[in-house]
Order: sequence, then C-alpha cells, then structure tokens
Amino acid sequence: MDSCIPLQDLMLMMISRIEEVAKSIDQRQVECILTEINRAERIFVLGAGRSGFVAKSFGMRLMHLGLTAYVVGETVTPAFNERDVLIAFSGSGKTKSVLEACQTTHQIGGSLCLITGTKSSPMADLATCVVYLMTDDESIRTGSDHFDLRQLKGEHRSISHPSTPLGTLFETSAMIFADSIISALIELKKCSIDDIIHRYSNMQ
Repeated sequence: MDSCIPLQDLMLMMISRIEEVAKSIDQRQVECILTEINRAERIFVLGAGRSGFVAKSFGMRLMHLGLTAYVVGETVTPAFNERDVLIAFSGSGKTKSVLEACQTTHQIGGSLCLITGTKSSPMADLATCVVYLMTDDESIRTGSDHFDLRQLKGEHRSISHPSTPLGTLFETSAMIFADSIISALIELKKCSIDDIIHRYSNMQ
C-alpha cells in the first residue's frame, strides 16, 4: 500500500482551514441572515449535491426549533410567497437548479439568503443576504500555503487519487456555519433542550 498523509494530519489540516474561514466571516452578514429567518413566515432551504445534504440538515434543525421549514423539491413542499425566505447553499453561486429557484424567489418578491464560497455570482446578484465563506479559488491563489487547500478542494493529484473530493472545504464549512446559526437561534429564542427533543422524529 502506498504511503499517504496520516489521517490525523488531514483532519487537523481541515480544522485549521475551517478556523480561517470562520474568522473571515462578516458579522453583518450573519446578522442579516438571522434577521431574515426571524421575520420570515416560512423558511425554504435548497442546495445541490452535497450542499443539498447540508441544506436538508439545516432545514431539519430549523424544524427542531419550532420554525416552519421546507426543503425545495420535496413532494410536501408548498408554494413560496413574498413573506417567505429561501436559504440557498451553493459554493459556486451558479448551479443551474439552485439559480432557477433563486430567480423565482426574486420574481415573487421573497427574501433570498445565500451561503456561498464565491464573492461574485448570479445568485449573489439576486440575494438579500450573502454569507461568504472564504473557500473559493481566489482564496487559494492568495494563500501562502497552497498545498493543503488544494488537498481539501481535491485539486492535488498524486499517483492515485486526490485525498478529498472537490468542494469539501465549502461543504464542511457550510455545515458548521449552519449549525452555528442554529446555536445562535437557540440563544435568541431561549429554546430549552426539552422543547427541541420533543420535536425529534419518533417514526424512523
């Protein structure tokens, strides 16, 4: 078996980069998304691929807090209206299916909160709030140590395969960001653990 970077080193590498991402987040963007969530009648979440799993996880946690949340594309998801907010997760900000939903949100007059890894994109142009997670190509080029970020983005190729799939840094950062938003909402709404556990699914 070919030698590879120790697993612990890979984990610590990712933790280090996510720490940098967290430190780079603009608090005004965070306050914007919290405001939009709190004043929305209903919350719709959306993402494609692995970002879609992050969105679904976020939607589930919003439901646990007693908020009305839906995942776009599910059969039980109702029509969106101007009093609702769409929270979209997209590293590139231009994934076709997600962009179309963002355009629909804009046309209806609802709010759009975008969590993205790209500063400028078609989705960002439509958004009420843009939370930028510093995981894009510009960050890679301007960083002092390129190797570890290329590993996390799946761009470093050795004899075999890249150590992580493309997009890992954004998706992992987005998941931690989403869970942090949930923690902030728990504090703001003064939710008790009993209230949250009461809403856990009892049919699985």
